[in-house]
Amino acid sequence: MTRSRPTMSDVARSAGVSLKTVSRVVNGEGAVRAETAAAVNDAIRSLGFRRNEAARTLRSRERSRMVGLVIKDLANPFYSAIARGVEEVMRDRNELVIAGSSDEDQARERELTLLLCERRVDGLLIVPTGELHRYLLPELDVGMHVVFIDRPPGDIEADLVLLDNVGGAHSAVDHLVARGHRRVAMVGDDMAIYTARERWRGFCDALVDAGCEVDETLVRVGVHDAVTAERVVHELLALAEPPTAIFAGNNRIAAGAVRAVAAARAATELVSFDDLELADVLSVPVSAVSYDPADLGRRAAELLCRRLDGDASPPQRVVLPTRLVDRLPLAAAA
Repeated sequence: MTRSRPTMSDVARSAGVSLKTVSRVVNGEGAVRAETAAAVNDAIRSLGFRRNEAARTLRSRERSRMVGLVIKDLANPFYSAIARGVEEVMRDRNELVIAGSSDEDQARERELTLLLCERRVDGLLIVPTGELHRYLLPELDVGMHVVFIDRPPGDIEADLVLLDNVGGAHSAVDHLVARGHRRVAMVGDDMAIYTARERWRGFCDALVDAGCEVDETLVRVGVHDAVTAERVVHELLALAEPPTAIFAGNNRIAAGAVRAVAAARAATELVSFDDLELADVLSVPVSAVSYDPADLGRRAAELLCRRLDGDASPPQRVVLPTRLVDRLPLAAAA
């Protein structure tokens, strides 16, 4: 049978004192004789009593020392690294991070966010799904601080930390063009997703800037996973005029592309936005637009902390740079 949590009334009975005396000891209010305080503390230890911080916060309107983190998928290494970066910053401030996955479902994101607000978190960090966030306006009006990560909100003004998606994609295609490629394919995620749209824009801009045509027959979007990416890349490689190089819009797509290129024993060169684990030992070389996803979490958490400490400046947009990691063979493409 599960035993209920001990209460302050239980401590008072065990120590033989009044409930008010226990409250004074627990809250460090003083005005309690040393031997009485010692008896109360002995009872607390013996019973395993813990103060209800959430209830105390509601009564006193003190900060809860908790922040909420809503991300797409905690099981995805990209998002778990963001969560790790957030925790690194908040741990130093003795703040607890409560995290949940939205699974790219806007209704679930809203549900999680409002549940966190009900629990009186001090602030929110959100990797948004979709572009509808006016439901947060009542929370912002009462002083809730919100920082968005990786993607902007669509219909409110708020702090934002994201990657240079356009510049990173541009550098990937520049790299391929410099190696002699003109038939460059792109395999990307759903264009409803901000990062996918921005990477598509960088891809197109780079080809146009190089005087190359954006060949729509070499573009595949709406690809969410490695299995689909593998099938799509097989289709591209089977074209009468296949691409000589492929830009993969994220690491899941790149993983599928590697399998397809390896299976076809094609000479197709690959560049991924996002690095791949063990990329330097893969049978198919993959260059990458690289960055530290944990830094997204750290920078967002630092910005939230400044807000919690009283920074009332206008909403900030922080764009983190990327770098290209070149792993392709030295010989240029024909």
